Amino acid sequence: MSGRKPETRLAARLKRRIAADGPITVADFMNACLSDPEDGYYMMAEPFGAGGDFITAPEVSQLFGELIGAWLVHVWRLSGSPPHFHLVEPGPGRGTLMADALRVARLDSDFMKAAHLTLVETSPRLREKQAETLAKAPLKPQFASHLGEIADNAPLFLVANEFFDALPIHQHILTGDGWRERMVGLDDAGELCFGIGPASLASPDVPAAARNAAPGAVLETQPLSNAIATSIGERIATRGGAALVIDYGYLRSAPGDTLQAIYRHEFDPVLVRPGEADLTAHVNFEALGHAFRSAGAQVGGPMTQGDFLIGLGLLERAGQLGAGKPAHVQERIRADVERLAGPDAMGTLFKVLAVTKQGLSPPPFDT
Repeated sequence: MSGRKPETRLAARLKRRIAADGPITVADFMNACLSDPEDGYYMMAEPFGAGGDFITAPEVSQLFGELIGAWLVHVWRLSGSPPHFHLVEPGPGRGTLMADALRVARLDSDFMKAAHLTLVETSPRLREKQAETLAKAPLKPQFASHLGEIADNAPLFLVANEFFDALPIHQHILTGDGWRERMVGLDDAGELCFGIGPASLASPDVPAAARNAAPGAVLETQPLSNAIATSIGERIATRGGAALVIDYGYLRSAPGDTLQAIYRHEFDPVLVRPGEADLTAHVNFEALGHAFRSAGAQVGGPMTQGDFLIGLGLLERAGQLGAGKPAHVQERIRADVERLAGPDAMGTLFKVLAVTKQGLSPPPFDT
């Protein structure tokens, strides 16, 4: 009796597509797995929280979103308190971060009057969840399917938390013929498998750190992420505002296979559950920063999430939140702080990058 897991609906569809049209890129595979309108992960699954496949920082503690809310208000003031601006969050999960941020931001009535809130979300089901989370918030969210739908008529203040890691990447394998694109095809049994395609990575696109890599090494590129960063950078450079990018990733371009699948809080083989497991890849912050700068924006960081949150007063705010509370509540707050900022938890793995107009250096990037 076979021990093979039942294939997902998306796996069956991908197999038929590949059998008919040939292998697809890793980027196309990721895009199908996450965003397919019928069977994509974000269209079908409940990914967030203890019952989902992963827990994001806003779900760990309200402290995270509250500090970002205070940061947004402060940067808005540093920017001259523009009387109208777009407050935007792409990939807002369940809306928890924005709900917590607005709870602090509402203390500045002028900020609230000036803000027009847009959540960039493609999943109708997640839009419903976000609207529910923000039902009692001081700002009613509008929804967009991509950033290009937001009018370029005012400063942009944007928060992207674990957004870029879910965007499709390309992978390249070093062979005797250079860096060839990694593909997803079918093996002799008709099952999904990795292979090598005919396309090659041009020499100028190979970073210095990969020039002496060993055969079989994997090099990842993120053209979609870089294009979105360029667009955001251009808007901020010309219209003003700021962007905060928070994600897990690496600081310098280098070989490495970071593509991973998460299913019920556990790592899973990438090709096993298309549409049912979350797929992510580490963000190349060097490439992302270059894209922002090339668009004329100023970049602060990246710094670790731990340094960012502590620089914004995480410990002080946690002390206020726990003051006078029972011991078990104080212990939970201490555990949340450790998870958000500790070196063995999110504090080091996650990086934070700030994007502003030239000449504007918001804290804690101003030290």
